[in-house]
This record gives sequence, C-alpha cells and structure tokens, in this order.
Amino acid sequence: MSQPHVVLRALGIGALVAGGIAIAVVVLIFVILIGPLIFWLAWNVLDFASAVGLPELGFWGIILATLFLVVGWFGKVTITAIVFLIEPSWFSGSAEVHWPEPTFRNFVAVALLALLASRPHAHAHARRIKRKTAATPPVV
Repeated sequence: MSQPHVVLRALGIGALVAGGIAIAVVVLIFVILIGPLIFWLAWNVLDFASAVGLPELGFWGIILATLFLVVGWFGKVTITAIVFLIEPSWFSGSAEVHWPEPTFRNFVAVALLALLASRPHAHAHARRIKRKTAATPPVV
C-alpha cells in the first residue's frame, strides 16, 4: 500500500465528519450562551431597563427576550403565546415606559440589543437580494 492511502485510512473520513460536527456543536453552544449574555449585559448591567422605566429581568425573562429578538416571525408568535396564554402573571407589574436619557451607556445598551435583533433579518435580506439578482435578466 502506498503512503498516502495509509494516512487517509488512518485519519478516515469519519474523523473529518466528527470534527466538523464537534465544531458545529461548539459554535451552537457559544451562540446560545452569548445571546442571553449580551442581553443581560445591556438590560441589567448597563441598566437600560431602568433607563426606559422597565424592571430588570430574571433568568427566564432574559432567555425569552433574547429569543424574541433573535428568532423569526413564527418564533415570536410562539414566545408571545407562551407569555400570554401559559404565564400571564408576568404582566402583573406596572411600568411607566419613557425614552432613555441620551447617555453613552444607554447608547451601548441599545447597540447591543440592536445587534441581537438585526441578526436574523440580515440573513433574510441577503437571501431576498440574491433571489432578486438571480431573477432579473442581465442588461445588454
């Protein structure tokens, strides 16, 4: 047997696939953890909640709010159904919402929340542009 075949057999395509799956799982876990961390940082640590007159959020509030910002329309409807139908007591508190003061701290908080909210829309917009350019005939 020649040398390249031994190396390829030793490494195997299974190891390549397993490595790719492992990297994908690590990236998925990182994204799942970093989204709520960014929301928590903007909402509770930078105190954007009190800047707009809303209460700080606990663990599940942060998870649902992050998911609400990140997922598409069907996910938003599902999260709204969970809150309205399953646990309506989350709306028992009162709040006086107002515009935040124009400080650098509030700007950073809004920028972090906008980063989370813009992610899925960027993918949808890119696909729509790609479809439009593929459907239009070239101008001669």
